[in-house]
Amino acid sequence: MRAHLQRLGTDTAIYGISTIVGRFLNFLLVPFYTNILVPAELGIVSYIYSIIAFVNVLYAYGMESAYFKYSSSLEIGTQKQNFSAPFISLLSTSALFSLLIVLLRQPLGAGLNIPAAYSSIVLYAAGIMALDALAIVPFAILRVERKAKLFATIKIVNIVINVGLNVLLLVKVKMGITGIFLSGLAASTVTMLLLLPTILRNISWDFNVPLLKAMLRFALPYIPAGLATQAIQVIDRPIMRALTNDATVGIYQANYRLGIFMMLIVQMFDFAWRPFYFATSSDPNARKIFSRVLTYVVFVMGAIFLVLTLFIRDIVRFQMFGHHLIHPDYWIGLGIVPIVLLGYLFLGVSNTLSAGVYIEKKTQYLPVITFIGAGVNIGANYLLIPSMGIAGGAWATLLAYAVMAAVLYVVAQRIYPIEYEMDRLGKIVATAVIVVILFLLIPFNAMSELAGLGVKLLLLGLFMFLIWIMNFFRKEEMSFMKEFLAGLKSQRFQSDVKEAEDYGA
Repeated sequence: MRAHLQRLGTDTAIYGISTIVGRFLNFLLVPFYTNILVPAELGIVSYIYSIIAFVNVLYAYGMESAYFKYSSSLEIGTQKQNFSAPFISLLSTSALFSLLIVLLRQPLGAGLNIPAAYSSIVLYAAGIMALDALAIVPFAILRVERKAKLFATIKIVNIVINVGLNVLLLVKVKMGITGIFLSGLAASTVTMLLLLPTILRNISWDFNVPLLKAMLRFALPYIPAGLATQAIQVIDRPIMRALTNDATVGIYQANYRLGIFMMLIVQMFDFAWRPFYFATSSDPNARKIFSRVLTYVVFVMGAIFLVLTLFIRDIVRFQMFGHHLIHPDYWIGLGIVPIVLLGYLFLGVSNTLSAGVYIEKKTQYLPVITFIGAGVNIGANYLLIPSMGIAGGAWATLLAYAVMAAVLYVVAQRIYPIEYEMDRLGKIVATAVIVVILFLLIPFNAMSELAGLGVKLLLLGLFMFLIWIMNFFRKEEMSFMKEFLAGLKSQRFQSDVKEAEDYGA
């Protein structure tokens, strides 16, 4: 059993690292785009990719989940038939959907209000969605076969090719935003070529119709939940474009993506959290452990929220090779970054609260909560964007995540009651609010850059000081920190001694 658990931990780490590395590499395109494209062009890119995100749900129609269910039990058909049925189904439907898009590209482009100069983007998008749908089942079987390294390698190769071609086509060839979608199509093509050996090894033309029907019955109900999930994540872009213009969407997208610093923390925690709570659920102190985990999650993410809120304007001004992290033309939208960060903080809270729902196998509540979040997001976008602009879109997403966290808390407490440390959570919130209010009241524009940095560091120090005097840390936590710091001091002393010995030698 130990060997299986170690293998699971290793695979999880590989999947997690590859996802995080991939997202970081994709994030590098944000400063690149802002220094190459004007806001209106970036707005068009963001808008089209948000449409692709929705259509991808229809292209996939839940077949990944269906494959995992039926290939694990083999209740119908052979292993190869369980691969072939969903793959051939996706091959057929993707070809049909993309052919329709190609034939109807002009009315579709007009209906989506895509400028005529970028009509070829519709063709590239059709190819990207078809190829990505075809990759779903091959990637799934790599996970089933525990070929985590191959899975991660192909994913990272896809992103590296995409990023590299973006630089080549936009800087050297000067193709503009058309080059972005051509890069995506090329990367998806290479991915399929790398997956081809896996496909050929598992494909069988002995088609099992009853198996496909069973898979479809299982998979199709995933479409509404998938659309709701995408609504929470990207519906703000098309709504904002309809209510404002491309330039506004471009500024929104560039600043929204700065939330990646918090989003990566959420994802890294989630990769570790899911296997942890399943493994810990049988422990007699499981509920106390889960309660303490939420406290630590809120504390760490709250501290990160404060650091990024205080210093985000200094971070974006950082220059490399003569360019800022994002171009000054986009700085007008920096005010939404703290709102986006807070939204991701609530997402992290939701992920923590969901443990009881999964442990008790009451996952039927999760799609309902997702639909509630999507409804809040859509309604708030239409309500807030006309009066608040891009800030309205950010607040709408924050409200959606906050409502989902609140509803999930109520549901989870009924299913799997946990006595959370509300007093400690309240101390974190109170001290963070005090620091943010002081930050907003201090006239940083009247200070020099160095003085401003000093004041911000003092504000961070104030946060820790207030946490300290409010007796936030427990005695066992203080003892652990003292032991940890003593260990670091001892290691540093031993390192200094070794360095002195080496120098004397």
